[in-house]
Amino acid sequence: MTSTTEAFTERLRDLGAQGEVVEFVSEVPTAAAAAAELSCEVGAIANSLVFTADGDPLLVIASGAHRVDTRGLERALGVRKIRRASPEFVEEATGQPVGGVGPVGHPRPIRTVVDRALAAHPTVWAGAGSKHAMFPTSFDELLRITGGVAAEVART
Repeated sequence: MTSTTEAFTERLRDLGAQGEVVEFVSEVPTAAAAAAELSCEVGAIANSLVFTADGDPLLVIASGAHRVDTRGLERALGVRKIRRASPEFVEEATGQPVGGVGPVGHPRPIRTVVDRALAAHPTVWAGAGSKHAMFPTSFDELLRITGGVAAEVART
């Protein structure tokens, strides 16, 4: 296990999360690649996407089958503008690289929204703080460990 994965695993244990971190030989840069590696549906991949919401970090944990509807989220969250964050902003806010951002383990709490569509999957796979690692969890556990709120994040 890498030191990054060990630290992430320790954070999961501190939060009482049940899943074990799985490390891959190569990067899993997309939801489709992760789903293929894990033999699961793309919709069961929980992408941790960082945006800016009126300048503040916003973490959206979206189903891999969805594209985030930022305008809909602006209305739902009562913010003026949501934009995709730069890689530098992502790393500063999360302490993790783009493509490997996990739902927890950030230097400071980040406002978090969890895609309701993930509830349709008994097991969802989320990033584990590195481009080579993921962990199994559930929709309810994601809400609990992130302190996030459930929302529709995709265009319907």
